[in-house]
Amino acid sequence: LLPDDDAVAAAPGRGALVLEAVSYSGSAPPPGFLAGRGVPLRQLFSRRLRWSVAGFAAAVLGLAIASIVTAGGSPLHATYLTLLDLFSINDPATEGPMSRQILQLLAGLIGLLLLPILFAAVLEALGTFRTASSLRRPPRGLSGHVVLLGLGKIGTRVLARLRELDIPVVCVEADPEARGISLARRLRVPTVIGDVTEEGVLEAAKIHRAHALLAVTSADTINLEAALYARSVRPDLRVALRLYDDAFATAVYRTLRAAHPGALTRSRSVSTLAAPAFAGAMMGRQILGALPVERSVLLFAALDVSLQPQLTGRTVAGVFRPGAWRVVALERSSGAESGLEWDLDPQYVLRPQDRVVLAATRQGLAELLARRPLPARP
Repeated sequence: LLPDDDAVAAAPGRGALVLEAVSYSGSAPPPGFLAGRGVPLRQLFSRRLRWSVAGFAAAVLGLAIASIVTAGGSPLHATYLTLLDLFSINDPATEGPMSRQILQLLAGLIGLLLLPILFAAVLEALGTFRTASSLRRPPRGLSGHVVLLGLGKIGTRVLARLRELDIPVVCVEADPEARGISLARRLRVPTVIGDVTEEGVLEAAKIHRAHALLAVTSADTINLEAALYARSVRPDLRVALRLYDDAFATAVYRTLRAAHPGALTRSRSVSTLAAPAFAGAMMGRQILGALPVERSVLLFAALDVSLQPQLTGRTVAGVFRPGAWRVVALERSSGAESGLEWDLDPQYVLRPQDRVVLAATRQGLAELLARRPLPARP
C-alpha cells in the first residue's frame, strides 16, 4: 500500500493502481412489466399463441379490405361491420348481395376460431402468473454465470449488486424461507433449494459451466466444502469464500492457490473487512471511509493541517511517506480558492488554514494522529 515511485518502477509486471469514482444506487434494479411478479410481457404468452393472434388479425384485415372492395364505404365502417359479423352480433345479410353474404359467413367462421385462441391465452396467462410466484429453475443451456451460495444478509446484497451489473446468477440456498428468497423470486433469478453438501445440488446449479462461485453462507465449513467440491468438478473455476477467522481465511487462500495455481481464489473475512469501518466511525468524522485491498485496508481521512505538525509548512510531495500516508486532495479555505482540489501541485506548501484528505494505512494513520499536539487547557 502507498508505494513510492521507485518501488513502482522497480516492480516487474505491474501496472498503475488508480481509484475510480463509481455511482451506486444501493437498490435492486427496477422490475419490468407486472412489477409484483416480475414477468416480462414477452413471457406472458408463448410464441405460437402470438403467431395465432397475428394470423387472426391478418384475417380480420383481409375481410375488411374485401368488404371495402365489394360494398364500398370507409375503412372504419368496413372494419366495424367485419367485427360485428365476427362476434355474431350483426343482422344476417339475407337481402344483401352475394359478396356480402359470403363475407359474413367467412367472418362467422373466423369468429369460431377465435374462441380456442382466447381460451389458450387465458390458460397461458394463468400458468405464467403461477410459475412467476415460484422459484425459477436454471435453464439447460446456461453457461458463464455466477453460482451464489447463500441468500442471507450478505448473499442478498451480493445478489442485488450482481443483478445491477446485469451478471447472470444462479442461487443455491438450503432454507426456503431465507431472507433473499423473495428477492430472487422477484428478480426471476434461477434458484436451487437444497443442501450444498448433498450430491447433485451444485450440478443442478450448472457448476461445471459456471464462471465463478461465491460462497457467502455464515458457515465456514459449508463454504469451504462447496469450494473444494466445485474445484474437483472444474479446477479453473474462480472461487470467492466468506470465512469468519481472517487467519483461517489466509491459510485457505494460500492452500487453494498452491493447489490450483491457474485459478483465481479469494477468501475474505467479513468481520475483518468491516472492522476498519467500525473503527473509523468511532474515531469521528475525520475518517471518510475504508477501502479493502487484498488483506490490507486503506483508510481515507480528512485532517486539519493546523493540528498536524508533520504536515504544516511542508510541500505536498514532501509530506508523502511511503507505506504510511499520502495527500490525495486539498481543501483551501481562503477567498476564491475554497473548494476540494484533486489535481495537486507537488510543490504546494501546506498552510495551517488548509484541510487535506489523506490516504493512509492503519498503522500510518495511527502514528500520524498519535503525534497530534493536545489542546492547551485554559
